[in-house]
Amino acid sequence: MATIVQKLPKVEYAIFDLDGLMIDSERIYTEVTSAYQILAEYGVQMTWDIKAGLMGKPEREAAAHLLSFFPGLSLTIEEYLKRRDVLQNALWPTVPPLPGIIRLVQHLHKHSIPIAISTGTRRANFNMKTSHLEKEIFGYFGNKVVCGDDDILKVEGGGKINGKPAPDGFLVAAREMLGRNVGKGAGESATPEQRAERAKGLVFEDAIPGVQSGKRAGMNVVWVPDPNLASLPYPDDIERPDQTLPSLEAFVPEQWGLPPYDNDALA
Repeated sequence: MATIVQKLPKVEYAIFDLDGLMIDSERIYTEVTSAYQILAEYGVQMTWDIKAGLMGKPEREAAAHLLSFFPGLSLTIEEYLKRRDVLQNALWPTVPPLPGIIRLVQHLHKHSIPIAISTGTRRANFNMKTSHLEKEIFGYFGNKVVCGDDDILKVEGGGKINGKPAPDGFLVAAREMLGRNVGKGAGESATPEQRAERAKGLVFEDAIPGVQSGKRAGMNVVWVPDPNLASLPYPDDIERPDQTLPSLEAFVPEQWGLPPYDNDALA
């Protein structure tokens, strides 16, 4: 009997988050914060309930959220970030890609599907995290990357940078990096033509604020959560993804009207 392939909206371009979606950087965040010399030396630990609230947030906001769970710690946000950066920077050049990402990026590039990256990470950190994977993954994006400290996001936000769950990063990536007529702002601020163009976009995310961001941008969202995050209840009354996958290896391009994988595609 023939396999029935679920049909989802037809898309024309794709925008990727970075951390925890393309590369296994969330593991490094966790190890540096909990297992190394930061929280561990205070005798406390970051649980996945706490970590779920950090993912996708700008770094100072995430640090404030983390430390709010440990009010007795004599550790300021500035001290925490400084110590975290030293430990993380030593590990970024070794961070591995996550399963399925190489195959997917190379496949979309081969079939001329426009692709971009929108990440909350700082530009300097992006370079450290990706330079060793330029040939396999990141070279296929060229300069079509929006980072969390890019000035263009400040322009988009009217003088300030709005991190996820605001839609700014994905809209800037679609408009400025890929030349799509998506306009600015969420919801009714866009014209019918701009909303139709947004609906042609496919966002890949691992964090719940990123799912919210993609949906508020009017795009389709594939959520690929860490198993620890997926085991937690999804928050009520917020935007939900269009598709949830255990890994990018499970992504089926033709469900979204994209060319199917070739028989000789990389695993």
